[in-house]
Amino acid sequence: MGSQVYQKLKKVIVEQFGLPAVGIGDEGGFAPPISQPHEALDLLIQAVSLAGYDGKMQFAIDPTSSEFYRDRGYDVGFKDDKPNMQSPREMIHLYCLLLQNYPIFLFEDPLAESDWGSWTEFNTERPIELVGDDLLVKNTQCVQEAYDRIACNSMVLKIYQIATIYEAIEAWVSPFVINRAGNLGANYSLGKLGLQF
Repeated sequence: MGSQVYQKLKKVIVEQFGLPAVGIGDEGGFAPPISQPHEALDLLIQAVSLAGYDGKMQFAIDPTSSEFYRDRGYDVGFKDDKPNMQSPREMIHLYCLLLQNYPIFLFEDPLAESDWGSWTEFNTERPIELVGDDLLVKNTQCVQEAYDRIACNSMVLKIYQIATIYEAIEAWVSPFVINRAGNLGANYSLGKLGLQF
């Protein structure tokens, strides 16, 4: 499914923006000249439809919001000619609109790693897989803080960024599995843990 949609996405991008727009960006994705999140999702919806998978695919989004977080706000116009600052509350509202209009099941790093209060607000408002990656990286104390603040409900565990494998496993097991419900309930499985070596 994924490779078919990828090929259809390439076709959609070429049709809308021309052949130069299918250059490969970071991490192997296309980098068309778009600046709004809904534009990317609209392209994906078209590609999924062309591949014949309407209603059979959902999207995971990693906006890496720390990259456009400035002065306690989010510059969603960072790809445009002029800034478009959004408050943390406005960003959460934007994400909620995207959730209403697109088949999104997961957000990874939707808010800046230093914007703890907004993480907690978003996590308690929306029943969605909310993954902390940049939020938790390199620091087992951040994992505990995320748990204490109820900032996210999933994490990407990059063993190479934690001092030892033991510390990496301890960082994951302690707050996110055992302490959350007092046991290893069905809601907490390795499916909620992304390992990256």
